[in-house]
Amino acid sequence: MIASVRQAYNQAFSPEQYRAFLDQIHHDYPGQLDFRVAETPVFVPITLKNRLLDACDSIIDTITKADFKDLSEAAIPPHQRVPNENDHASFLAIDFAICRDENDELVPQLIELQGFPSMFGFQSYVSGTFRDYFPIPTGFSHLFDVDSDETYRQHLRRLIIGNEPPEQVILLEIYPEKQKTRIDFAITHEMLGIEAVCLTKIQKEGRKLFYEKEGQRYHIKRIYNRLIFDELENFPDLKTAFSLTDDVDVEWIGHPNWFFRISKHTLPLLNSPYVPESRYLNTLEIYPDDLENYVLKPLFSFAGSGVKLSVNQAELDSIADKENYLLQRKVRYEPVIQSPEGLVKCEIRMLYIWHEKDPRPTLLTNLARLSRGEMIGVRFNQDFDWVGGTVCFFEEDR
Repeated sequence: MIASVRQAYNQAFSPEQYRAFLDQIHHDYPGQLDFRVAETPVFVPITLKNRLLDACDSIIDTITKADFKDLSEAAIPPHQRVPNENDHASFLAIDFAICRDENDELVPQLIELQGFPSMFGFQSYVSGTFRDYFPIPTGFSHLFDVDSDETYRQHLRRLIIGNEPPEQVILLEIYPEKQKTRIDFAITHEMLGIEAVCLTKIQKEGRKLFYEKEGQRYHIKRIYNRLIFDELENFPDLKTAFSLTDDVDVEWIGHPNWFFRISKHTLPLLNSPYVPESRYLNTLEIYPDDLENYVLKPLFSFAGSGVKLSVNQAELDSIADKENYLLQRKVRYEPVIQSPEGLVKCEIRMLYIWHEKDPRPTLLTNLARLSRGEMIGVRFNQDFDWVGGTVCFFEEDR
């Protein structure tokens, strides 16, 4: 997106250098990398950076309003409501497609937002690894409201561990050793000293939770939650001593209810030039005449599952639970990243944490995904190069 920087990077790039970069990741975390890391970071110009920040601020203005909890009550499925909810989300991830407007300028368009953590550990690691192996110019940073990677880690320690010993804090998942994001769990363990624990391994006594490690039994005080209800539906016969909806004596970082509150359910509440028109399907008395320009999204899904890029009136009429769907105007990704063989589409995720007493979240870092496929996710780009997960380096104010 910055021609001179892109040209210099591409000229210096070699497949051998990229293999060495990947070999370093595999050496540092053997057997943990289970998704494609792109050949390049993204270099974001200051004008687009400022538009992304403006877009995020407008979204945060909505979710920090006094009535947001009331407006988002319907987002939480009754059978998945978890007790002891706190006042606001602990994490915020805001995804934008990079597009062009009518003036041919690059602009962000909101795709999705989540009150849920993302790859905070891996993004810190991969940004440094890119700098070790590739020419990243001065005056560009992957960080925002922190001055260094150490300050970044301090924020994560404060939020996730708090004042508890690390052994009494866990990262909760279902079969974490099989998750595609398990490299992030390994880096988080190295960074914070907390274990990734499977839901099936948690023991419950009254309102207290425990886990075992190397013959030692530990009382769980805080849960860094990476478990999504949607994924549990893949294991209908799962037997566990603890269910997420149990009333237990534990502090959630972040609380599962915020995964639902800040989600696709929030999109129709937003009003911004950076947010495409979004409507709850059950509120539409008349469908748009140009349905070919809309996409259908289930409110309660993850990683692009259930999204329909092409719909017609008959299909919409046949949906029984319309309250669980969203009709959103399509966003046209602009291929903006020059690879050795053509242009590549880009999506940028802005990653926030939110300390308990702070009025607004703190922007720490970012994640980017490059795509040549019809959709952005890794599963849609398996046969291409210069695609996959990466990080943005943003041009700094001069």
